[in-house]
Amino acid sequence: MSITPPQNPRLAAALIILATVFIAATTLLAKALGTEALGPALHPLQISHGRFLFAFLVISMAVRAMRFKLRPPQWRLHIGRTSCGWLGITLMFASVAYVPLADATAIAFLNPVFGMLLAIPLLGERVGPWRWGAAGIALVGAMILLRPTPDSFQPAALLALAAATIMGLELIFIKKLAGRERPLQVLWFNNALGMMIASAAVLPVWQAPTALQWGALAALGTLMACAQACFVNGMARAEASFVAPFSYATLIFATLYDFIGFGVIPDWITLIGAAVILSGAAILAWREGRHPSVKAPGIVEKGSLTP
Repeated sequence: MSITPPQNPRLAAALIILATVFIAATTLLAKALGTEALGPALHPLQISHGRFLFAFLVISMAVRAMRFKLRPPQWRLHIGRTSCGWLGITLMFASVAYVPLADATAIAFLNPVFGMLLAIPLLGERVGPWRWGAAGIALVGAMILLRPTPDSFQPAALLALAAATIMGLELIFIKKLAGRERPLQVLWFNNALGMMIASAAVLPVWQAPTALQWGALAALGTLMACAQACFVNGMARAEASFVAPFSYATLIFATLYDFIGFGVIPDWITLIGAAVILSGAAILAWREGRHPSVKAPGIVEKGSLTP
């Protein structure tokens, strides 16, 4: 019996856009927590701990309410995927405290490019000229956003670049998990393992959050759980090549939130760099949609900031 829901492209697009609203909001909260906007700045390890802790609680309540039965998992794949996801999101949260949300978010869209490159040695996939070209375009955009001149270089942007690389490796594990387990089970184990890893990592840097910070951490984890649910359900209701472009709305909302929350207005370098990266990612998504038989792991399989 098929467990795939009926295809509904309009609903799929709406769910993906809603997921981007939530994802961009988590980066705003991470920036507020990592600076002094809500009290003494929290360490990125503590922010990622809150993300996994509260997301796990939300998803566990959903599992219980739906009386969902968990099956024996693919432990090695889950551990590999979650380890990469935890490290990637921790680096991303660290970067947004120092660089504009638009820059960090745009760089995060390189994760499908790194996923494609890593699939060559790890999955034995072949990469044609279109995919190499798309990767090259996206990487040029990243170099623009790094502002590689002595006066404007952003060292913190390297954290976002490292996050995108690690998330690209996570996509390899996601591709191996695809079709082996139900989405809700994958989400539950991802957040359960992530909570355990984050709980151990946060001990050396733990500091008591203020009441406001506890609220922000709870909101961050809840929003991430909602984003994951929206993304998974959106992907199940339409072709990946159709929904992929809608995930780029994350950049729009991140820029808007950064302006509202911190008064940051993107400069021309941000606009050009983001446009170049998104062009490369869009070409990659279009190419994979035309040739699904050689589909590489990428953003069409996962939201850029939803490990």
